[in-house]
Amino acid sequence: MSITIHLYYTGKDGSARRFAQEMVESGLADAVRAEEGCLRYEYFFPMGDPETVLLIDRWLDQAALDFHHKSPMMAQIARLRDKYRLRLRTERYADAP
Repeated sequence: MSITIHLYYTGKDGSARRFAQEMVESGLADAVRAEEGCLRYEYFFPMGDPETVLLIDRWLDQAALDFHHKSPMMAQIARLRDKYRLRLRTERYADAP
């Protein structure tokens, strides 16, 4: 059963887009994509909300997601989120087995 998570990063004065840009340019996004069980890790920009970035994050199963959440990369991502003073909202979807 795969798990898809929508993460909405919201900030001010373009900070959410700068966060996504730094995630990509620093190689963190590619490092997450290379983790076993990562099926998708992509950023999108909602047309009606220039202060929000949507991350679509999809994992093979709960074990892969748990491994990702325990990885050292999560601390790096949290530091970047704090650096840009972002609020985070999530939605979780699971495929039927």
